[in-house]
Amino acid sequence: MPTELGAAAKTVAQAMSRAAMAWLADLDDEQRTLAWWGPPGSEHEAERRRWFYTPTDHGGLAFNAQFAWQQRRAMQLVASGLSPEGYDLVSTIIGTENILDRVEGFGSEFDTRRGRDPSRYYLRVFGDPEGQGLWGWRFGGHHISLNFLVAAGEVRSATPRFFGLDPAVTTLPGGVRLDPLGAFQSTARDLVTSLSPDARAEAVLLDRAPADIVMGNRSSFEEGATMMNLSEIFRRRPGDDELMERMRRGGNALDRQTGYGPRDHALLSVTSVPKGIPGTDLDRGQRDLLDLLMRTYHDGLPDGLAPRWAIDELHFAWAGSIEAGVANYYRVQGDGFLIEWDNTARGGNHAHGVVRHLSNDFGGDVLAGHRQAWHGAETAVNHHYEEDVQS
Repeated sequence: MPTELGAAAKTVAQAMSRAAMAWLADLDDEQRTLAWWGPPGSEHEAERRRWFYTPTDHGGLAFNAQFAWQQRRAMQLVASGLSPEGYDLVSTIIGTENILDRVEGFGSEFDTRRGRDPSRYYLRVFGDPEGQGLWGWRFGGHHISLNFLVAAGEVRSATPRFFGLDPAVTTLPGGVRLDPLGAFQSTARDLVTSLSPDARAEAVLLDRAPADIVMGNRSSFEEGATMMNLSEIFRRRPGDDELMERMRRGGNALDRQTGYGPRDHALLSVTSVPKGIPGTDLDRGQRDLLDLLMRTYHDGLPDGLAPRWAIDELHFAWAGSIEAGVANYYRVQGDGFLIEWDNTARGGNHAHGVVRHLSNDFGGDVLAGHRQAWHGAETAVNHHYEEDVQS
């Protein structure tokens, strides 16, 4: 996300600040120990950069540990970082945990009393949301992760931003389809199917889709990253060895179903050089589809907060079948962006989508600049002090 966001970034930051302060003020001391941690760049920085999209402890104060009015305040903070459409999507994802619970027979997997639980969503604030200092917040639970950094009264980072659904599509009375992520899937499929045979050969990396997004929940870009095992994207707690082993075996089984070997994983690895077909090789209609896909991923942000992109700098890559209802994966990369989508599990009816920024996830660029400015000022002070002592 560019740092020159102007008035919109300040307006959104003010709304975030008010909502965060109101939520924290409503909590008791015990709740605040989970809800309010040190600022970005402090001893809690490693935890701030930990994020998940699995049904695990995301870190923070869960809804099931809050009273109803506190949950309302929490959702006001969530809404401050989203457009109305983005908020509706997040709310729908939370609600569909009840659908998944029924699909899976109302079990209690993951060593919890309820396996799929719409009350296991977590919120945490890092730093003081009042004033001009660095602060941020994180909201997450199964299939949701929102991460924001505010600096000098402006929103300076809104990634990683993850959303998913399982099942991705369900049927309501009268045959109506509930398909909240439909545009994310259909727009990309329209693009890949519109390509000529030669162009499609450039865009389609493999005829089989991977079992998950390739970057997983890594905190930062890793050259040549390949898909992580399911156990690696859960938070490990004392006594979780049996659960982690089940997740490891489950992840291995999913990987075997894809038929991927080491060469396939390497072919689909995330590298600093984008893979797939460049925007410069697309015709006007295809460029419009790629632009629409980018806008779909950023429509969830408040007005004016979405970054700019140049289609010529983007690459589009696909893996898996191009037929509707079959497991598939795609990626958009360039201009610092990395977007990944997979719809592979449950017979192509379990979808994940994520927006990353290769250098500025969690506000990495901003923190680097902040440290450089701080240490530069500190060096200047020490230099003048040494001159004074010598004189």
